[in-house]
Amino acid sequence: MRLIVVDDSALIRDGLTSLLVDEGMEVVSTFPDATGVVEAVDQHRPDVLIIDIRMPPTFQTEGLEAALEARRNTPGTSVLVLSQHIETRYAVELLEEGAGGVGYLLKDRVTQIDSFLDALQRVADGGSAIDPEVVSRLVQRPRSDGTLDRLTEREREVLSLMAQGHSNAGIAEQLTVNQRTAETHVSNILTKLQLPPDAGTDRRVSAVIMWLRQQDP
Repeated sequence: MRLIVVDDSALIRDGLTSLLVDEGMEVVSTFPDATGVVEAVDQHRPDVLIIDIRMPPTFQTEGLEAALEARRNTPGTSVLVLSQHIETRYAVELLEEGAGGVGYLLKDRVTQIDSFLDALQRVADGGSAIDPEVVSRLVQRPRSDGTLDRLTEREREVLSLMAQGHSNAGIAEQLTVNQRTAETHVSNILTKLQLPPDAGTDRRVSAVIMWLRQQDP
């Protein structure tokens, strides 16, 4: 796997680079800010661009904007964005494009190496990986129209795993059930939320997250 790593913190940037190299991956370029990132993606065509959301000089959305521009400029670019805090609107903004290969993780997740590497691989494979804490906040937020009340507790759990990017097989493994049971839960959720079933995990996750956003009070 070939990657570009962008973070203004030298400690995080160098530590992440070291971790990835130790895992047999190739970090083709690193940046302390978003300057030149779009051009580097076009030049190196990495499997994944890993980038912080808040970057110099204003520490607002420079990283997010660079990630979105890189995806527009070089279609098919997979992006894993990192954030210090839960900012659900940024996760949604990335997913709204409808393309796969998108991840949104809290920086603390990097210290959970196996979980981080699993999410990175899903993004590289064209899937989605949304931080469980972000998903939890979205799913548990009260809705004025009560639509989520249609879901059982088990279906909410499955919805959370869907939004994190797990396939039906992955959901079955996480919940220790057979795959047919997981598929039934997913089908019921999509029906209750009036979302069309889709074989592509990334589109399914995008639809769920977009629906949650549209229902924000």
